Amino acid sequence: MLQLSRTIDNINEWVGSKVSWITVVLVLIMCIDVFNRKVLNFSENWILELEWYLFGILFLLGFAYTWKDDKHVRVDLFYDNYSERRKGLVNFIGTLIFVVPWCIVVIKTSLDYSLNSWSFREGSPNHNGLPARYLIKFMITVGFVLLLLQAISILIKSYHQMLGDKISED
Repeated sequence: MLQLSRTIDNINEWVGSKVSWITVVLVLIMCIDVFNRKVLNFSENWILELEWYLFGILFLLGFAYTWKDDKHVRVDLFYDNYSERRKGLVNFIGTLIFVVPWCIVVIKTSLDYSLNSWSFREGSPNHNGLPARYLIKFMITVGFVLLLLQAISILIKSYHQMLGDKISED
């Protein structure tokens, strides 16, 4: 089971390391857009859409990676003071009750949504907008599949943490 967890972590590590480069591209595009709008008084729909496409991809494909490294936002009133076993229990129950069902609902819903969009090759409704809006819609499904996989990894690690096992991070 721990091997499955490591494999999932490796997949999300690989995806996250690749997707993180979108940040650099996004910053450059936004700087160019701001320069064009403020200095040249010029803007295009496609560049605005490209910004939100890239941000969407960064967020959707990056949140499983963020959770893997426990870098997500946690409202922590008590958690830091818990023992390792209790932290494992909280993570296990929270993941099982909240994350897994939500991922399944979003995957099912977004898959239907993106396949419908894909079937007629949906593009931007805006003049001079980007084609292939169906690709960004499909990223919702991909992102939540990665999140569900990471939830499985978290469940495995939390189970071992509840038992008091030491889990090596190779």
